[in-house]
Amino acid sequence: MSTSKRLFDLVVASGLIVVLSPLLLLIALAIRLTSAGPVLYVRQRVGRAGQPFPMYKFRTMVADAERRGLGIETARHDARITAVGKLLRRWSLDELPQLFNVLQGHMSLIGPRPSLPEQVARYTPAQRLRLRVRPGITGWAQVNGRNDLSWERRIELDCWYIDHWSWRIDWLILRRTLRAVVDPSGIYGSDGVVRDLGSQE
Repeated sequence: MSTSKRLFDLVVASGLIVVLSPLLLLIALAIRLTSAGPVLYVRQRVGRAGQPFPMYKFRTMVADAERRGLGIETARHDARITAVGKLLRRWSLDELPQLFNVLQGHMSLIGPRPSLPEQVARYTPAQRLRLRVRPGITGWAQVNGRNDLSWERRIELDCWYIDHWSWRIDWLILRRTLRAVVDPSGIYGSDGVVRDLGSQE
Protein backbone atom coordinates (compact mmCIF):
# COMPACT_ATOMS: atom_id res chain seq x y z
CA MET A 1 0.00 0.00 0.00
CA SER A 2 1.30 3.40 -0.98
CA THR A 3 2.27 6.57 0.87
CA SER A 4 -0.60 8.23 -0.98
CA LYS A 5 -2.96 6.16 1.15
CA ARG A 6 -1.34 7.57 4.29
CA LEU A 7 -1.65 11.11 2.92
CA PHE A 8 -5.31 10.43 2.11
CA ASP A 9 -5.86 9.23 5.69
CA LEU A 10 -4.28 12.38 7.14
CA VAL A 11 -6.21 14.80 4.94
CA VAL A 12 -9.59 13.12 5.37
CA ALA A 13 -9.23 12.45 9.10
CA SER A 14 -8.16 16.06 9.75
CA GLY A 15 -11.07 17.40 7.72
CA LEU A 16 -13.58 15.14 9.45
CA ILE A 17 -12.35 16.13 12.91
CA VAL A 18 -12.81 19.82 12.06
CA VAL A 19 -16.25 19.33 10.49
CA LEU A 20 -17.49 16.95 13.18
CA SER A 21 -16.01 18.79 16.18
CA PRO A 22 -19.42 20.16 17.33
CA LEU A 23 -20.84 16.63 17.21
CA LEU A 24 -17.84 15.21 19.06
CA LEU A 25 -18.25 17.79 21.83
CA LEU A 26 -22.01 17.14 22.03
CA ILE A 27 -21.47 13.38 22.36
CA ALA A 28 -18.80 13.91 25.02
CA LEU A 29 -21.15 16.16 26.99
CA ALA A 30 -24.03 13.67 26.72
CA ILE A 31 -21.85 10.84 28.03
CA ARG A 32 -20.53 12.97 30.88
CA LEU A 33 -24.00 14.11 31.98
CA THR A 34 -25.79 10.76 31.79
CA SER A 35 -23.40 8.18 33.28
CA ALA A 36 -20.49 7.97 35.69
CA GLY A 37 -17.07 7.31 34.24
CA PRO A 38 -14.74 8.67 31.55
CA VAL A 39 -15.96 9.99 28.22
CA LEU A 40 -13.54 7.80 26.28
CA TYR A 41 -13.05 4.07 26.45
CA VAL A 42 -9.38 3.34 25.82
CA ARG A 43 -8.22 -0.22 25.29
CA GLN A 44 -4.93 -1.65 24.06
CA ARG A 45 -5.16 -3.04 20.52
CA VAL A 46 -2.63 -4.52 18.12
CA GLY A 47 -1.61 -2.58 15.03
CA ARG A 48 0.69 -3.02 12.08
CA ALA A 49 3.59 -5.43 12.62
CA GLY A 50 2.05 -6.49 15.94
CA GLN A 51 2.71 -3.16 17.64
CA PRO A 52 0.28 -2.35 20.50
CA PHE A 53 -1.44 1.03 20.68
CA PRO A 54 -4.27 2.63 22.72
CA MET A 55 -7.47 2.70 20.64
CA TYR A 56 -10.07 5.35 21.44
CA LYS A 57 -13.83 4.98 21.45
CA PHE A 58 -16.64 6.92 23.05
CA ARG A 59 -17.69 4.97 26.15
CA THR A 60 -21.03 3.23 25.51
CA MET A 61 -21.15 0.98 28.59
CA VAL A 62 -21.01 1.46 32.33
CA ALA A 63 -17.57 1.89 33.85
CA ASP A 64 -15.66 -1.37 34.40
CA ALA A 65 -18.11 -3.21 32.13
CA GLU A 66 -15.52 -5.83 31.19
CA ARG A 67 -15.56 -7.07 34.79
CA ARG A 68 -19.31 -7.69 34.66
CA GLY A 69 -21.75 -9.78 32.66
CA LEU A 70 -20.31 -11.17 29.43
CA GLY A 71 -16.89 -9.59 29.90
CA ILE A 72 -15.47 -8.48 26.54
CA GLU A 73 -18.43 -9.99 24.68
CA THR A 74 -21.50 -7.81 24.15
CA ALA A 75 -25.17 -8.65 23.65
CA ARG A 76 -27.86 -6.72 21.78
CA HIS A 77 -29.86 -6.10 24.97
CA ASP A 78 -26.84 -5.90 27.26
CA ALA A 79 -27.77 -4.18 30.51
CA ARG A 80 -24.28 -2.65 30.68
CA ILE A 81 -24.93 -0.45 27.63
CA THR A 82 -26.01 3.06 28.63
CA ALA A 83 -28.93 4.94 27.08
CA VAL A 84 -26.57 7.24 25.18
CA GLY A 85 -24.41 4.22 24.32
CA LYS A 86 -27.32 2.54 22.52
CA LEU A 87 -27.65 5.50 20.18
CA LEU A 88 -23.91 5.73 19.60
CA ARG A 89 -23.67 2.03 18.78
CA ARG A 90 -26.73 2.15 16.51
CA TRP A 91 -25.12 4.83 14.33
CA SER A 92 -21.47 3.72 14.88
CA LEU A 93 -20.72 7.14 16.38
CA ASP A 94 -18.72 5.52 19.19
CA GLU A 95 -15.94 4.88 16.64
CA LEU A 96 -15.38 8.56 15.77
CA PRO A 97 -12.51 9.14 18.26
CA GLN A 98 -10.46 6.70 16.16
CA LEU A 99 -9.98 9.60 13.74
CA PHE A 100 -7.35 10.73 16.24
CA ASN A 101 -5.76 7.26 16.06
CA VAL A 102 -5.51 7.83 12.30
CA LEU A 103 -3.73 11.16 12.82
CA GLN A 104 -1.31 9.50 15.25
CA GLY A 105 -0.43 6.88 12.65
CA HIS A 106 -1.81 3.94 14.61
CA MET A 107 -4.74 3.37 12.27
CA SER A 108 -5.98 3.96 8.75
CA LEU A 109 -9.46 4.97 7.64
CA ILE A 110 -9.74 1.62 5.87
CA GLY A 111 -8.21 -1.67 6.96
CA PRO A 112 -8.83 -4.71 9.17
CA ARG A 113 -10.44 -3.87 12.49
CA PRO A 114 -7.81 -3.94 15.27
CA SER A 115 -7.85 -6.93 17.61
CA LEU A 116 -7.03 -7.29 21.29
CA PRO A 117 -3.56 -8.64 22.19
CA GLU A 118 -5.05 -11.83 23.61
CA GLN A 119 -6.94 -12.39 20.35
CA VAL A 120 -3.85 -11.85 18.22
CA ALA A 121 -2.03 -14.40 20.39
CA ARG A 122 -4.53 -16.98 19.05
CA TYR A 123 -3.97 -16.14 15.37
CA THR A 124 -2.64 -18.88 13.14
CA PRO A 125 0.50 -18.06 11.12
CA ALA A 126 -1.69 -17.44 8.05
CA GLN A 127 -4.00 -15.12 9.98
CA ARG A 128 -1.06 -12.95 11.05
CA LEU A 129 -1.10 -11.54 7.52
CA ARG A 130 -3.81 -9.29 8.97
CA LEU A 131 -1.06 -7.43 10.85
CA ARG A 132 0.79 -6.42 7.68
CA VAL A 133 -1.11 -3.11 7.40
CA ARG A 134 -2.49 -0.46 9.72
CA PRO A 135 -5.87 -1.47 11.16
CA GLY A 136 -8.85 0.56 10.01
CA ILE A 137 -11.97 2.29 11.26
CA THR A 138 -13.85 0.39 8.57
CA GLY A 139 -12.81 -2.48 6.36
CA TRP A 140 -13.71 -5.21 3.89
CA ALA A 141 -15.03 -7.58 6.58
CA GLN A 142 -17.01 -4.71 8.17
CA VAL A 143 -18.97 -4.08 4.98
CA ASN A 144 -19.44 -7.75 4.15
CA GLY A 145 -21.27 -8.98 7.21
CA ARG A 146 -19.61 -7.36 10.18
CA ASN A 147 -20.30 -9.31 13.39
CA ASP A 148 -22.69 -11.67 11.60
CA LEU A 149 -19.55 -13.36 10.29
CA SER A 150 -17.44 -15.83 12.21
CA TRP A 151 -14.04 -14.58 13.31
CA GLU A 152 -12.41 -17.01 10.88
CA ARG A 153 -14.39 -15.54 7.96
CA ARG A 154 -13.69 -11.94 9.04
CA ILE A 155 -9.95 -12.57 9.14
CA GLU A 156 -10.13 -14.39 5.80
CA LEU A 157 -11.84 -11.36 4.20
CA ASP A 158 -9.33 -8.96 5.71
CA CYS A 159 -6.41 -11.02 4.38
CA TRP A 160 -8.05 -11.02 0.93
CA TYR A 161 -8.27 -7.22 1.12
CA ILE A 162 -4.57 -6.91 1.96
CA ASP A 163 -3.60 -9.18 -0.95
CA HIS A 164 -5.88 -7.37 -3.43
CA TRP A 165 -5.74 -3.77 -2.21
CA SER A 166 -6.58 -1.04 -4.71
CA TRP A 167 -8.12 2.43 -4.59
CA ARG A 168 -11.20 0.99 -6.30
CA ILE A 169 -11.76 -1.42 -3.41
CA ASP A 170 -11.22 1.36 -0.85
CA TRP A 171 -13.83 3.56 -2.54
CA LEU A 172 -16.21 0.60 -2.62
CA ILE A 173 -15.66 0.08 1.12
CA LEU A 174 -16.34 3.77 1.82
CA ARG A 175 -19.61 3.66 -0.12
CA ARG A 176 -20.72 0.49 1.61
CA THR A 177 -19.74 1.94 4.99
CA LEU A 178 -22.19 4.81 4.50
CA ARG A 179 -24.93 2.25 3.83
CA ALA A 180 -23.86 0.17 6.84
CA VAL A 181 -24.22 3.19 9.15
CA VAL A 182 -27.88 3.48 8.12
CA ASP A 183 -28.50 -0.28 8.25
CA PRO A 184 -27.93 -1.69 11.78
CA SER A 185 -27.68 -5.32 10.66
CA GLY A 186 -24.44 -6.92 11.74
CA ILE A 187 -23.82 -4.64 14.73
CA TYR A 188 -24.39 -7.73 16.85
CA GLY A 189 -23.88 -11.33 15.84
CA SER A 190 -26.58 -13.47 14.26
CA ASP A 191 -27.47 -14.74 17.75
CA GLY A 192 -27.46 -11.22 19.19
CA VAL A 193 -23.98 -11.47 20.75
CA VAL A 194 -20.63 -10.06 19.62
CA ARG A 195 -18.42 -13.07 20.31
CA ASP A 196 -14.77 -13.19 21.27
CA LEU A 197 -12.31 -14.92 18.96
CA GLY A 198 -12.48 -18.64 19.68
CA SER A 199 -15.85 -18.63 21.46
CA GLN A 200 -17.62 -19.57 18.21
CA GLU A 201 -15.55 -22.70 17.75
